[in-house]
Amino acid sequence: MAHEHVGTYPPLNTLKPVAEGVWIVDGPIIRFGMPWLKMPFPTRMTVIRLAGGGLFIHSPTPLAPDLKAEVEALGEPRWIIGPNRIHYWWIPEWQSAFPGAVVHLAPRIREQAKGRIDFACEELHEASGYPWDGEIATLPIAGSFMTEVEFFHHRSRTLILTDLIENFEPAKLDGFLMRLLTGLGGVQDPDGGMPRDMRMTFRRRNPELKAAIETMIAWKPERIILAHGRWYERNGTAELSRAFRWLLD
Repeated sequence: MAHEHVGTYPPLNTLKPVAEGVWIVDGPIIRFGMPWLKMPFPTRMTVIRLAGGGLFIHSPTPLAPDLKAEVEALGEPRWIIGPNRIHYWWIPEWQSAFPGAVVHLAPRIREQAKGRIDFACEELHEASGYPWDGEIATLPIAGSFMTEVEFFHHRSRTLILTDLIENFEPAKLDGFLMRLLTGLGGVQDPDGGMPRDMRMTFRRRNPELKAAIETMIAWKPERIILAHGRWYERNGTAELSRAFRWLLD
């Protein structure tokens, strides 16, 4: 329990303002990886309030009762986003609590979820055609293992990534092995980046990945919200260029 507190970003399960109309929620640790080695991942959700008052819920964390009350006070959840095939676990409880919201799923989530997602959803694999197009840009990036869909909130210049960049702080990791693995994996703060195993799934698609990174750099993000680890509160464009120097140089 002590490590749970150290490894996460308290306070948990509560809205934290990031910019005008943008909040994050830091959630609990999950363990993910090989059966013989599960790595601890702190979790993070992003909430954006659009001009009409509707809420865009990205990669939901657990819907604790106090958080539900905070969200309801903020506005009406209208879109619940599963941005890649491994970020779906808490979507069902949000869909149950807010049945009027439309769930949008990145490719292969249903396959990964194995029946956990058993309700109607919209596909999320195009770059446009969504109700939020006027305020949030959508950018799918397809790899051989999964497609991750990135988002950019124009007004606040906030880029929202999921696993494209991970940035684990050594002090929040449980022991030498985890620090060694995150260092070798290229996902350790202050030089967090795209996990090396994820890079491999893009090997044959590097021109497309490079074009996507260049598109995001051209947006000139002021900040970058990540799902796992320390996110970038400032210098977003520079951090993006640094994290992908291996691809851009």
